[in-house]
Amino acid sequence: MTSQIESAKRIRSSEELGKLVQQTRRDQSLLQSDIAGLAGTGNRFIVDLERGKPTLQLQKVLDVLDLMGLEVIIPVSYTHLTLPTICSV
Repeated sequence: MTSQIESAKRIRSSEELGKLVQQTRRDQSLLQSDIAGLAGTGNRFIVDLERGKPTLQLQKVLDVLDLMGLEVIIPVSYTHLTLPTICSV
């Protein structure tokens, strides 16, 4: 059995998310029209999502991911933040 951590994928772009959605859909033997119907959205939305269109509505994307059994987890990492240095005199 694979844990969530082991099967987690780092997504850095809308294109990477689209590829993951497409692969997951294919792994589940579903058509784009199947996902669109189940999600209550148009087929064009699924096509655009899989192509990595960066301007899609976030809530619709999250709804489709949830429908497909995918989950968004955002760990907080302070190592990437650059805070201004305050100098005192």
